[in-house]
Parts: sequence; C-alpha cells; structure tokens
Amino acid sequence: MDARVFLVDLFSRQRVHSFVASENMNNRYVVIMAGGRGERFWPQSRLRRPKHLLPIVGDEPMLVQTVNRLGGLVPVENVFVVTNSEQRDAVLETCPNLLPERVVGEPEGRDTAAAVALSALLVQRENPSAAFAMLPADHVIEDNAGFRTILDSAFEAAETQDLLVTIGIRPTEPATGYGYIQRGEPCGEPGGRTLYNAVRFVEKPDRETAESYVASGDYLWNAGMFVWRPEVILKAIASHAPDLAKGINALDDAWTEEASLDEAMQSVYPKLTKISVDFAVMEKAENVAVLESAFDWDDVGEWPAIERHFPADEMGNVFRGAGLALESKGNVTYAEDGHLVALLGVDDLIVVQSADATLVCRKDMAQGIKELTRKLVDEVKDGEKLV
Repeated sequence: MDARVFLVDLFSRQRVHSFVASENMNNRYVVIMAGGRGERFWPQSRLRRPKHLLPIVGDEPMLVQTVNRLGGLVPVENVFVVTNSEQRDAVLETCPNLLPERVVGEPEGRDTAAAVALSALLVQRENPSAAFAMLPADHVIEDNAGFRTILDSAFEAAETQDLLVTIGIRPTEPATGYGYIQRGEPCGEPGGRTLYNAVRFVEKPDRETAESYVASGDYLWNAGMFVWRPEVILKAIASHAPDLAKGINALDDAWTEEASLDEAMQSVYPKLTKISVDFAVMEKAENVAVLESAFDWDDVGEWPAIERHFPADEMGNVFRGAGLALESKGNVTYAEDGHLVALLGVDDLIVVQSADATLVCRKDMAQGIKELTRKLVDEVKDGEKLV
C-alpha cells in the first residue's frame, strides 16, 4: 500500500473512532446521588453542609471530586445531581460548572429507589435512547482513569443489552460494613472486561460470613454504582415495585400538566414509596449483571475511615488540620484552620472541632454518632441548628 494512502486510511479511521467516542459521550448521562445528611461526620457535616460538600478526604469537596472524575467520560451538561431542596443552593455554589436545571432538589428524601426512578424520568425526557449511570457523591477513588475505564465498559453493556449493570469492588478484607454481590457465570465482555451474572445481593454480614465470602472469591463489595437505560430500569421498577412505578408515572403526568418539575415534585414526590433500590429491584430482578472493578474505592462511611487516607505519626495518631499528641496513640483528629487539637495521655479517640461544636468519642463508638445527632435535632446555638 502506498504510504500516503495508508496515512489517509489511518487518519480516516482515527476520525471515525473519535466521532463514535464523541457520539457515545453525548448519548451517556450520569446522575449523582447527593441527598445524604452525612450524620456520621457530625459536627463537620450538617444538613445544609453535608459530607459530600466537605473536603473530608482530599483538598476539594467530595462532590467536586466526583464531578471532576467524569471528565472525558460524559460532558458536564449531561451530569444531573439529585439532592434535597435544602442543599440545592449549596450544591450549585460548590459546583458552579453544573447547569442549574440539572440540579434537582427532592422536597423529602424517599430513599434510593425513588431517586433512581426520578433519574430515569429525567434522562428519558431528555434522551430516551441514552444510558445513564447512578453514582454516589461521596466515595473516594484515586484511580480516576481506571474508574472511567470500568464505567465505559458498564455503559457499553447497558447500551447493547437489556441489563441492570452494577459495579462490584474486589474485597481487600472481610468487611462487615458493606453489602456484597455474589457473581455467577460470565455473560459478556464489554470493553474487553468480563461481565458476570449477579446471583444475589446480600446485606452487611457478620464477620464469619464476610470471611467466607472473601475466601470463596465469588463475592464483591456492593458500591452502589449502577448503569442502565431508562426503559430497562423503569420496566424493572414496574415489575418489582409497582406502587413506586405508579407514583413516578403520576409525577410524570403532574410535570406535564403543571409544566414545572418543582411544582410536580412538591405535590407528588413525598408520596412515593420509600425503599432502597437494592430491596425494591436489584435483589429481585433476573437481568442484573456485575463488572468487577479495577480501581481503588472507599466509601469513607465514618470518621475512623480517614485513617486510611492520611499519614499517621509514630504512635498511630492521624491529624487532619493542626494537631499535637503527647503520650497518646491511635487517635483521629479533625480541626478547622486556625484551631489546634492537643492530646495528652489518651488513646483511640475521635476529636472533631467545628466553629460551634466539638465531638469527642471513642473510635469504637463511631457508629453511634448518628444516634447522637438525633438527640441534637432541636438544639440551637446563635440561631443555627447544630445538626
């Protein structure tokens, strides 16, 4: 072949590949779930300034990190955020590159199944043939390129088959704080990566059960990341959660009649069935498939988790912000700028300072912080609620 002909042919193929990649990007959407209260990260996390709007790990708020991680995978105009109405303004302030009409505030939290159904409606109205990913706002992933590669494969699977695709994390320990997905037989190779039938979803196990899961090699952590087409997930909701399906159809009708999503949300959304998408759909559907991740992942569920992301001193103390320890070991502290946390003769504590409240608790009591915040619901300082 003449060299010039070869170069023209190569250039043409590259242009075709670039065009296809661009078309895929424009036909793919991401919905970020950012409606949580982050109660386990009190007193830093509050209703109007929750965990995902804070730099708990890293230099930027966790939602900003999540949005930035999508660069090169979907255009920013194809990114939706489902949050709650009290956080909507803070989300837009934190992520000014998001389109305001893409940030939707729930008037009342109705758990993840309702958020998924709402997201499917949003994407379907925008682009009925598209596929979309549902992602949490507050996970820590360092390998952004690896994340995008896996998500690209998940998109390919969802675009070419009527599947509910989820991403599982290869366990590094027998963790009892995560749900698990049992993988079955291979059912495809999107993007050259093996896709498996999902046999079952299981809730957070006890230690012995988690050890058996890890030893089997057939179980993955459930990261709460999903990819599907609107018609596929809405069909699954209609089959397995018919009351929710009726509610989301009513929302669609109200939106059409009132010509305002906000007005329709106010009147219909609080009536939607409150249930998680795992319970409502994923544990029942037969067309669920799982891709094993090739990237690092941490859901950073409570204060002790930040130990995994910051260096410790020679006594195992981890300081986020200014800190000093003497004859103390295994502590975790978090201080705002201009404040010092000093420890003397204490072990295995969490100490978190904020402008109006300070938390001190044992690390092994970290899961009780959520219960503590419930007792503070009615507490007010300087006109501001403490949760």
